[in-house]
Amino acid sequence: MERREFLKRSTGAGVAAWTAASASRVLGANDRINVGLIGCGGRGVFDARLMRGTPEDIQAVAPLNYRNGFMDPRLKEPRGVEITALCDCFASRMDSAKKWAPQAAAYDDFRKLLADKNVDAVIIATPDHWHAAMTILACEAGKDVYVEKPVFYRVGEAQAMIDAVRRTRRIVQAGTQHRAADHMAEAARIVQGGKIGEVHFVRVWNFMGAGYGSPPVPDTPPPAGLNWDAWLGPAPFVPFNRNRLGYRSWMDYTNGLITDYGNHRFDTVHQIMGEEIPLRASSSAVRFNKVNAGDLYDMQQATFEYPGFILSYEACNYNGHGLGGRTPGMRYYNARGTEDRPHGMAFYGTEGSLFVDRLGMELYPEPRSKAERMHMNEDEPTPLHTKYFIDYVRSRKDPFANIEVGCRATAIGCIGNVACWSGHKVTWDPKSWSFSGDAEANKYRFRAYRKPWDLVKFS
Repeated sequence: MERREFLKRSTGAGVAAWTAASASRVLGANDRINVGLIGCGGRGVFDARLMRGTPEDIQAVAPLNYRNGFMDPRLKEPRGVEITALCDCFASRMDSAKKWAPQAAAYDDFRKLLADKNVDAVIIATPDHWHAAMTILACEAGKDVYVEKPVFYRVGEAQAMIDAVRRTRRIVQAGTQHRAADHMAEAARIVQGGKIGEVHFVRVWNFMGAGYGSPPVPDTPPPAGLNWDAWLGPAPFVPFNRNRLGYRSWMDYTNGLITDYGNHRFDTVHQIMGEEIPLRASSSAVRFNKVNAGDLYDMQQATFEYPGFILSYEACNYNGHGLGGRTPGMRYYNARGTEDRPHGMAFYGTEGSLFVDRLGMELYPEPRSKAERMHMNEDEPTPLHTKYFIDYVRSRKDPFANIEVGCRATAIGCIGNVACWSGHKVTWDPKSWSFSGDAEANKYRFRAYRKPWDLVKFS
């Protein structure tokens, strides 16, 4: 089933729900919303241009939504958004962003952008270790926030983020764009409606055949136009090395595949299974690569015990095959070969198995099951996800990917890492955002911010 057909038949969280939301807007449909971008790298530019939402922007950065000349009708609505401010501590990236937002004010310090009264909302698309502090400070400055995943670096930052969002009554949406995909809502109806029977085992996998990282290079002085101290911010100080700008290879600024690619899929498991947080977790992780710079784990396996099911997570930085087998004519997220399925989720029920990824899903019935074989595809959901954020800003309604949803999804990968670092199974207490009676595990809840970048205080 292709997206065009599915939209005609959808009755859930797709077209109907958003027509209702748009009818109760506080801001007028023609009121312009001014957005500032913090972090002008590839993802930040992608988000900002989609949020502005002109056909030229969408076609430039998300051409899949023009497949066969078709674009989702929800994306054709006038957005009324302007990118009025840009911020990056690397001048060359900001200069590049100015080419598509020439009227935007340019700042080299995000605090100056937050002080700009002409900015209504901000996109935070920096390395992960900056997300929590920037989100809190943006809320305190009266800005609504679209924060990329993972929404924090350590679980000890979560409660302060939630408290800041609720205290300031800002609209904050996590960049977990699976929530905007119609087929994810349909998958939730299939599983929670019992169509594949009882589901007690879920598998999530992220396989990266191309790997992460580059060959080592020597440390050098920072290039002209880069404020290296600000780039590092709350992370430990180290001499500049150009490989560190590819921050996803370094655990000082991120937490590995489990919080990078895994974050989206943990959020989807919560949505589809109707659960929010695991009870216990165990994990093992290893780095085998001795050639490339960085310290990212090459392999990780984690097991999460939820009240009614077991979630098994697998990350592999050496092979892109993941789960084999395909349906002819289906498109798969980040597939590079003819048979690979590098990222996805599998829900194993007593009546059938449901395989889901960002671009579609397939149902395989068990023998003698009443379930029917099914498959469907749709387009990359980020264009809709950014549109929905603007709809929420106008309506002042809490996003479906709100701060609690974002924090719970990010927490799963962090919990898995803590189980690995502590060397034993951990028990999670969602009320206190801590590990129950486990001093060793709780040592990893938070990493102290480096001065003078300890701009936010955490208890």
